[in-house]
Amino acid sequence: MRRAIAIACLGLACASPAAALAAPTTAATPANDGGALAPVDVVEVNGLIDDIVVRSIERAIARAESGDAQALVLQVDSDGAVASRERLEAMFARIADSRVPIGVWVGPTTARAYGAAAQLLAAADVSAMAPGTRIGRTGRPFAPGGAALGFGEASDELRTGTLDEDRARALGALRLPIADEGVPVIRNMLLAMDGLSARGVVLDTVRDGPATQDAADETADGATDATDATNGGAGVVREATTARFFKLGAWERLLHTVASPAVTFLLATVGLALLVFELYTAGVGIAGSVAALCVVLAGHGVATLPIRPLGAVALLAAMLAFAVDVQVGIPRVFTATGSVLYLVAALTFFGPSDAGAIRLPIATLVAAVAGTVLAFTVGMPSMVRTRFATPTIGREWMIGREGVAVGAIGPEGVARVEDATWRARTNRATPIADGAGLRVVAIDGVTLEVEPLVGGARDYRERRGRD
Repeated sequence: MRRAIAIACLGLACASPAAALAAPTTAATPANDGGALAPVDVVEVNGLIDDIVVRSIERAIARAESGDAQALVLQVDSDGAVASRERLEAMFARIADSRVPIGVWVGPTTARAYGAAAQLLAAADVSAMAPGTRIGRTGRPFAPGGAALGFGEASDELRTGTLDEDRARALGALRLPIADEGVPVIRNMLLAMDGLSARGVVLDTVRDGPATQDAADETADGATDATDATNGGAGVVREATTARFFKLGAWERLLHTVASPAVTFLLATVGLALLVFELYTAGVGIAGSVAALCVVLAGHGVATLPIRPLGAVALLAAMLAFAVDVQVGIPRVFTATGSVLYLVAALTFFGPSDAGAIRLPIATLVAAVAGTVLAFTVGMPSMVRTRFATPTIGREWMIGREGVAVGAIGPEGVARVEDATWRARTNRATPIADGAGLRVVAIDGVTLEVEPLVGGARDYRERRGRD
């Protein structure tokens, strides 16, 4: 028989048919002894499951066992795992040996649970999904001995495919014995867990009581449920247990964020690009320090995530190709080559996880490629010319030296002087043919102002003496 239960979470006050929860059938709710309801610990499991997340789950189990929590709920939104198989199997064994009941809720709306994250639902004593979420791609079980996944009729379908919340419930993939319209918020899950028996513990998460003024005040604070008209009529409120939320610490959160694919790739790109910039400047400045920090942080992500050698080599080769034209100051064939190599690196940098191949989000991919190409075709040459324009570089010795044009210079092009290739601009826009001799008359940053050896214009703007 259905009971209308209001969504009592965080200030939601009105009940609706979509939030109606059926009465638990596993065990009867034990009588309250008059004391406060024991809390339920809630731990967020977001992003790829790496060693940091594994340790967080294991600590949460130990904390719940040693404290006053009556259950532990994992709030999951993860595309899979990148921790080693041995580490994941140890985590699932720890979940199996837990002395407190463990629940898994996939949420909020649009959340995903793939690979090892989806297998958490099979390892839990109770599991539920918010509307709009999906689970699947479970692959090979992480349970000790490769035990069969407990997804009922959906086990085979979930091994390689995905299911939404409605389909998962219809096939018996979820372990929450209710017949409602879903569990949109975690508070609904706590209410529905009332009376369930797991691991020798009967959960006591809801208490019925008279609707006193104090109870009404508590309802305003989100601590109690709305009036339950089907459980004693008007004047009865349903008080839910307290949910204690836990997250990663600041340092762990930083490392976990850095180890996400998008952040790792962007940090590697920024770090290497700034190293190229510092290569053509005098001394080591702020750019070099930032580059070192980015490379170190990206190194943590590279050590955590599966990296394809092809992608790593393509990224390094792209930066070397970009560096050649940065030295010349003109985007040429090496810039085009670097752009192609960088695109290859962005598409192939990451390898597969337990739930499938890791790919950069489309927005990140477009922003990274467009930003990098723009930086090395427009921004980087301009910045390098500005840095080279300082008097400490000391290239005045080149004034008066002779060279040849590499391609036509009219008025800009490339000149070879002293076996080095330089960006060049003709003095007073006098064109110089390909292969023709030239002479350096001035230096502007990394650009040489040149004139032809024969036939150069003469006027009052002459910058050097004539015989």
